[in-house]
Amino acid sequence: MAVTLTEAAARHVAKMLDKRGHGIGLRVGTKKSGCHGFAYAVEYADALDAQDQVFESHGVKVVVDGGSLDHLDGMEIDFVKSSLLNEGFEFRNPNVKASCGCGESFSL
Repeated sequence: MAVTLTEAAARHVAKMLDKRGHGIGLRVGTKKSGCHGFAYAVEYADALDAQDQVFESHGVKVVVDGGSLDHLDGMEIDFVKSSLLNEGFEFRNPNVKASCGCGESFSL
């Protein structure tokens, strides 16, 4: 089981952690939401919980809670800039069966 970051995503997370001045990595999970059932929950991890799984890509840690791991196994997270004003994480999750038209939620 693994969740990975591309080099671009790892660079962005490392830069943001440096800017914050604290944190151990990127926390990624799923939550029930939207018309298709699930949405990604992304924040910076400041501590580890007992059920967390930690993966490392390009020197940056990705923290996934135990309840979300089955939903995210095999996922790659990229950081993309689509224009001067639009940038963000892109999730390549092989477990997703369908997603809604607005891209806010997905089903497994």
